[in-house]
Amino acid sequence: MVTVLTETSQAEVAGKPGGALWMTGDDAERATGWRLKPEGFCQDDVCVPAPAGQEGDYVRGDEVNVSAFWRLMGRPAVASAAGDAWFLGEGAQSRNDALLSLEAPNFTLPDFSGKLHSLTDFRRKRVLLITWASW
Repeated sequence: MVTVLTETSQAEVAGKPGGALWMTGDDAERATGWRLKPEGFCQDDVCVPAPAGQEGDYVRGDEVNVSAFWRLMGRPAVASAAGDAWFLGEGAQSRNDALLSLEAPNFTLPDFSGKLHSLTDFRRKRVLLITWASW
């Protein structure tokens, strides 16, 4: 058994601990939300085909090398030393997109001279907030 962790889930799948995360297509879908199809490793309408000439490194019959596909998509796939636990992370671009879409709640604070400033006064500008707490 191998434990597979993602940003949102944890699954125990049949597999052999080792340097690659091979599992059945059904286990891959249960653990990651991605499914093995004839056109590649797919989630909804997005499919990632195995590189030409390297299909055997990614798919063997009903089994898929999830760690190889994960890295092919530019996402981190990290195993424990024994290979019995894997973490499949989100790619840098999707994390960056999520951070860029965040909007901080508005607040108003005075400066040292007592003039009030609101965060919305600085929309579409980079803002560095420095805070301090005594505890």
